[in-house]
Amino acid sequence: MTQTNKNQFWTDESGTQIPYKRITKSERLMEVNSDKLVKRAKMINEKLIAFKKEIRILCEECEIAFLEENKLNRDNYKGNYTWFNFDRSVKVERSINEALQYDDQTIMAAKEILHEFLSDSLDSSKDFVKEMILTAFENKNGKLDPKKITPLTRHEKRVNDPRFTEACNLIKKAERRPDSKTYFRVWVKNVAGAYESIELNFSNI
Repeated sequence: MTQTNKNQFWTDESGTQIPYKRITKSERLMEVNSDKLVKRAKMINEKLIAFKKEIRILCEECEIAFLEENKLNRDNYKGNYTWFNFDRSVKVERSINEALQYDDQTIMAAKEILHEFLSDSLDSSKDFVKEMILTAFENKNGKLDPKKITPLTRHEKRVNDPRFTEACNLIKKAERRPDSKTYFRVWVKNVAGAYESIELNFSNI
């Protein structure tokens, strides 16, 4: 609640009451302006929430219409979606980002098997995965990096080793996607023919 000149005392962050006559001019200005900014920010935030809901609905309407028109099964097309207006001067994107995490015990079991696999002399045809395995489990800010670990599973058939296959199966089993975020972007084509994004930045809303 904003404190004004009607309050005989102002309360600071420690709960101490300060007589109004001791409040400086700049402190009074900051009190008034911070109240204005909070009210304005909340109003803009509410509008962004409403707009995000609207863009979600409009994207879904266009997607459903396109799929029905082309007799496509919607279950096969869930996720990212891009559409345009008729002259393609406007582009709208919906992208879904699912953060990939790993079950600790399962992924550590995969790591042990891979190190056992490396401890044996590798056939020259399998040397290409050695560096990948050695760097895959390096921590990045205390967290495992899926960009290094998941690609190992793509080489399962090429390596063709039961231990490597077992490790790949454990990596797949360890994968968890507990959270997902949906991003919406609206682009307008400029005079040079390139799309420029209209900054909305409501990914956390």
